[in-house]
Amino acid sequence: QVQLVESGGGPVQAGGSLRLSCAASGRTLNSVVLGWFRQAPGNEREFVAAIRWNNGFAVYADSVKGRFSISRDNAKNTVYLQMNSLKPEDTAVYYCAASTRGSLWVSGSYNYWGQGTHVTVSS
Repeated sequence: QVQLVESGGGPVQAGGSLRLSCAASGRTLNSVVLGWFRQAPGNEREFVAAIRWNNGFAVYADSVKGRFSISRDNAKNTVYLQMNSLKPEDTAVYYCAASTRGSLWVSGSYNYWGQGTHVTVSS
């Protein structure tokens, strides 16, 4: 079992920055992938970024590449999503998720999910 608690969402103006945090607990994370997904109203949930806990290998969706950065703090068992140059189209509920199945990209492989945190980017 992995428990995930997100924080850091809120309102921000376009061009601004936010850092989301996801605190993980419940089991060792060495073989776990931690990812961020988002879902805007009326849209399907989409992949944003993911990181392998054991080696820090990270991947990003094309829509956020160069603006968002995912990282982890081993001591705090926390994964972060630094979001810069935010755009109104980044407005969504952002979910932290954990996969014990190895895949980074596929939401179906993630077997633990947080409650989500809202990000609203105004123009």
